Amino acid sequence: MSKLHANLLLLIAAALWGFGNVPQKTILDHLDPLSAVGMRCMIGGLLVLPLIATEPRQPVGGRYRASLARVSALFAIAIVLQQIGYLGTSVTNASFLVSTAMVMTPFAAWLIIGERLTASVGLAAGLTLFGALLLSGGIASFSSGDVAVILSAACYALWMVELGRHAQAYGRPFTALAAQFLGAAVVSLPLGLLHGNLSPASAFDAWPQLLVLGVFSTAVCFGIQTVAQRFTSASHAAVIVSAESVFGALGAALFLGERISSIGVLGATIMLGAILYLALSGGGVVRPAPEDV
Repeated sequence: MSKLHANLLLLIAAALWGFGNVPQKTILDHLDPLSAVGMRCMIGGLLVLPLIATEPRQPVGGRYRASLARVSALFAIAIVLQQIGYLGTSVTNASFLVSTAMVMTPFAAWLIIGERLTASVGLAAGLTLFGALLLSGGIASFSSGDVAVILSAACYALWMVELGRHAQAYGRPFTALAAQFLGAAVVSLPLGLLHGNLSPASAFDAWPQLLVLGVFSTAVCFGIQTVAQRFTSASHAAVIVSAESVFGALGAALFLGERISSIGVLGATIMLGAILYLALSGGGVVRPAPEDV
């Protein structure tokens, strides 16, 4: 797969994620956050599980299992925090705030695997954080939901770095996907049963949202990202998928009637400008994409 094709696939994933933020908000009318995460991840995991048989069998050792465990744990924490965030913030805010993962990812790559930071990345990070403050009305106006989404973005940044390293070192994307989805479901569903409102009736009431989230926002989108990150860097992938914020705000306006203030629009514009600046300047890291194997 060429880098161009990988980028186009990531853009499609960003659109699906953005519009998927609407059911991610409305599902909370029927299910608590842990139950919602558990059910969507179980659906995604069961869809991906049969595809493992198409992958070549390779000997695996302790390093592989440790790498897969790190990727799965970061994924579970990030997706749970993001879903919890929707309890206290709007779809528009959540869509833009989770996009701060785009500028966090190069810093995470520098800390974890020593990839070089550039002035472009530093400028983009500052502009994006300033835009996020305007969008949410300043630090004093940050809700608990906003904070949860920003923490989720930080976990997604770490996850993207670990996922890129794992995918390029070991391949086997469907195995990685199944481990992430089913691992998150195994952790979330028992907690939803014990402390949430998970029941057959509530799951049935939420079936339209679960269908969209489980199939498209989970199996399809994360599947695209896991495959595409074999052919592009984590920093570059983060830039592309940050377009989720645009599609998320559009979906919220079309289906939920959400509006943001003129200051919020300015903040969102600054964030998008930072995203475009980083993408066009070639900021971040330069790493050759791996070849097809």
